[in-house]
Amino acid sequence: MKRVAALLLLASLSANALAFAPFVVSDIRIDGLSRIAAGTVYNYLPVDKGDRMTNAQAQRAIRALYDTKFFTDVELSREGDILVIKVVERPSISKLTLRGNKDIKSDDLKKGLKEIGLAEGETFDRLALDRVRQELIHQYYNRGKYNVSVLPHVTHLDRNRVAVEIEIREGKASKIKEINILGNHAFTDKEIRSDFESGTTNWTSWYSKNDQYSREKLSGDMEKLQSYYMNRGYADFGIDSTQVTIAPDKRSMYVAADVKEGEIYKVSAVKLLGDLVLPETTLQRMIIVAPGDTFNRAAVEASTDGIKALLANLGYAFAKVTSIPKLDKEKRTVDLTLYVEPGERVYVRRVVFQGNTRTEDGVLRREMRQLEGTFYSQAAIDRSKIRLQRLGYFKKVDIDKKMVPGTQDKVDVTVKVEEQSAGSMQFGVGYSQYSGMILSASVSQNNLFGSGDSFAVSGERSSYYTRFNLNYYNPYLTDNGIGIGYNATYSKTDYGNTDFANYETSTKAFSTYLGLPLGETDSMRLGLGVSSNRINTIPGFSPQLLVDYQNQLGHRTEHAWTGTLGWNHDTRNGYWAPTRGGLLAASVDVALPGSTAKYWKFFAEANHYWPVGLGFVLYLDGQVGYGQTYGKNGISDEQFDVLKKAYETANPGQVMADRRNDFPFWQNFYSGGVRDVRGFQDNTLGPRACAGPAGTMMNENGTCSGGYYSYAQPIGGAFKVLGTAQVFIPLPFLKDINTARVSWFMDVGNAYKDYKSFDASLLRASTGVSLQWQAPIGPLIISLAVPVRSQKEDRHYEERIQFTFGSQF
Repeated sequence: MKRVAALLLLASLSANALAFAPFVVSDIRIDGLSRIAAGTVYNYLPVDKGDRMTNAQAQRAIRALYDTKFFTDVELSREGDILVIKVVERPSISKLTLRGNKDIKSDDLKKGLKEIGLAEGETFDRLALDRVRQELIHQYYNRGKYNVSVLPHVTHLDRNRVAVEIEIREGKASKIKEINILGNHAFTDKEIRSDFESGTTNWTSWYSKNDQYSREKLSGDMEKLQSYYMNRGYADFGIDSTQVTIAPDKRSMYVAADVKEGEIYKVSAVKLLGDLVLPETTLQRMIIVAPGDTFNRAAVEASTDGIKALLANLGYAFAKVTSIPKLDKEKRTVDLTLYVEPGERVYVRRVVFQGNTRTEDGVLRREMRQLEGTFYSQAAIDRSKIRLQRLGYFKKVDIDKKMVPGTQDKVDVTVKVEEQSAGSMQFGVGYSQYSGMILSASVSQNNLFGSGDSFAVSGERSSYYTRFNLNYYNPYLTDNGIGIGYNATYSKTDYGNTDFANYETSTKAFSTYLGLPLGETDSMRLGLGVSSNRINTIPGFSPQLLVDYQNQLGHRTEHAWTGTLGWNHDTRNGYWAPTRGGLLAASVDVALPGSTAKYWKFFAEANHYWPVGLGFVLYLDGQVGYGQTYGKNGISDEQFDVLKKAYETANPGQVMADRRNDFPFWQNFYSGGVRDVRGFQDNTLGPRACAGPAGTMMNENGTCSGGYYSYAQPIGGAFKVLGTAQVFIPLPFLKDINTARVSWFMDVGNAYKDYKSFDASLLRASTGVSLQWQAPIGPLIISLAVPVRSQKEDRHYEERIQFTFGSQF
């Protein structure tokens, strides 16, 4: 076939080059160009003015112009001493359309087509179109779709252009009917195939697609099969053959693999050879294989990876560690040699950023732990990537290294980022089952003008509250990472419209705070704030406990100077949807002397993410909150005695307790809700009290025997505990976990009057599934929860379906 093509080309060249006597070219004229510049043709032409033109030179010139693939016809002629080149340009591709492809995205297909030479703006080559057709069919065959058809359509347009449409009829994927492993005796088929991606049809196949044949999946499964045996000592395991048979209807596949198990081998010795660079004892610490152990390929690979990582942290960015097992089949032992080739120790010449069109280079550079002019460190690179991911400005962060041309000890590090929106302007309507309809307007920017500063101003209005908030934070007030922030808030609430304790608040507050870095993962927060909070309780409509407290305090308006001290230890590997690492946090807020009510609040949280395989992620979280007063709050002993006597005279048989040192009820902790113990309405778990005249009592089912309200009202408490276990479930239709993910959860928690009132038997619990979605309108959480541990008094506050969206959180 190649010989025929060569003969055809030779015949074409001979026909297009007229025979003429040799001459010296005085000028060159090109006819027929419309889209391609003459200079482009001159660059490819192996003939120049002053050259002696012969028939052989003419053949070379025609061949060179044909090789450009710009022309469908090339003809050479002579006018005196002028060389005339007449060309017919190939048409350009004006439009490329893909139709019918579902299994492979159009963007992915177009990238592959461009590599072959088929893309909008490129020169059209019908031979390339045929190669594209064959390549697409091959790709679909690899995905088990053997009924696929690829039909290219070319439409000629004016000005020497064409429109190319590729019609794809994917057909249905062939299903795997049988997978047979032949020759296995030590393990059952079920054990061997436990990690296979390929499988026969089962109840999960509708979403896992495990029964759809794919050459790539089968190849990976064969590698898993080999690893399964070699990780269990079978060092001479082998797969003799793999056969895939397709039924005549091309809809059913049968897979068979013939294996040779071999014998179990023990490790007899482990040696290190090569240029060790470091003391052998240091490298030996990275080896997790020891003489006498059963051979385990995974452990060997982990050992080689550990040595490479150690060397990479010291600048040996391209170190190689090769494992060389020597089998003694008679003794069934493996003599293992790890050969170390560190290569040159390299340092970083330059760190380059790509893809950050909005974010300033300096914002990225200050997060880099790999510095220019220093030795390369893989640990510093990995840490830099995590810090960039946790900023929340980027969908994707990739860091590559490349040897500087002409050197052996310098690399350039390229940081490629894909930016995502770090701010929003919202005017809309949200909904929370706790707050009802929420009218909101907000402007927020976590990366203000690309500087890394955050700014937000927002206003919200619901059925029971009005809130305005202004916040600004500069994370790098100084070069060493000290940040400063300011926050101003105004809010007004009327809890009488909800299931909460009936009272009103009107709060104005301002605070400033410093963020102090203590290391790569640790930071402190110091804050000072001032607030004014007017609180109105209503006798008969507010729980008497709250009315008594405010009467004892002797003030309607509570003023507070608040000091804050916080600590964070954050090792999470992402911002929106981490998959490993965790957060330890603790904070103390103190109402300083001079405040109307003197108290302190402590809150601590510990959580962690663990990838547990197959895309599943386990998340555990624990929280505790505790508050207490200090010193003397409110009225004097003499004033309290007068108040107590008046109360007990007006309410015979009632005794007014000394509550002067109780924790302020407007600072109480609450439990329950979409982000707490799901399955119960927001902030309804914990202590409750009835509102009404003297003698109003709460029954065991949570109702009140008198008074204005039928149910006891949640009033919160000074102590709270919460525990959550959650498993994030990989679903094929939710591939981008930064956008959405689903989890199964178990929540346990409650709020108590104080620490002494804690009783584990009163903990509430629920279980269910939850969807978290970063929707265009704002974060959305939908939970389907079932209380599994509750009391009769909770029935009024139970909810099976809970959701909230918009700027509520």
